Amino acid sequence: MEVIVSKRDVQGKGASRRLRRTGKTPGVIYGGNKPAVSIELDHNALFYALKREAFHASVLTLVMDGETESVLLRDYQMHPFRMEVQHIDFQRVDATHKIHVKVPLHFINADVAPGVKLASGIVTHIMTELDVTCLAASLPEFIEVDLANLQAGHSVHVSELTLPSGVELAGVHKGDDPAVATITVPRGAVADAAEAEPAAPAA
Repeated sequence: MEVIVSKRDVQGKGASRRLRRTGKTPGVIYGGNKPAVSIELDHNALFYALKREAFHASVLTLVMDGETESVLLRDYQMHPFRMEVQHIDFQRVDATHKIHVKVPLHFINADVAPGVKLASGIVTHIMTELDVTCLAASLPEFIEVDLANLQAGHSVHVSELTLPSGVELAGVHKGDDPAVATITVPRGAVADAAEAEPAAPAA
């Protein structure tokens, strides 16, 4: 995924405000063995790119003055009430060093999970992303969470996830095993199920 940027020579709050009025967003590229560089990019293109999940969890190709760099989106700031991206940060990626990044979770087979299909349970997503470390070339766009065998009252934990080759849990998850998703049955559904059960024959 390419991001077209231009070098920004004028800095400061006033300059940034003037830049935004022209439909541009100020930003910065940092990291690696190079100095930080102030940049500007088209606001509308950036605004719609931010709506794409892959933009947040993929290695991006940043193009500036005909040269390319591999970067990750690290942060961005939105206006408090306007649909406006006010600033964005990119970090350079070294292909030989592992990166620490949050990868979104994709939940599959919820409709066939026994806890949903047989017990009328509701799936709750406790986590929506996972902290991992990997080389840039191994970075997945997402990690699947298969709910096909999940029973009512049970949870899927981090240890049960299948990570892509070359991807490891980041330190925040090591030695811990938090729940990723669970299925709970609403009280009303439990009562309905009890009423639906036939009465035991009299002795």
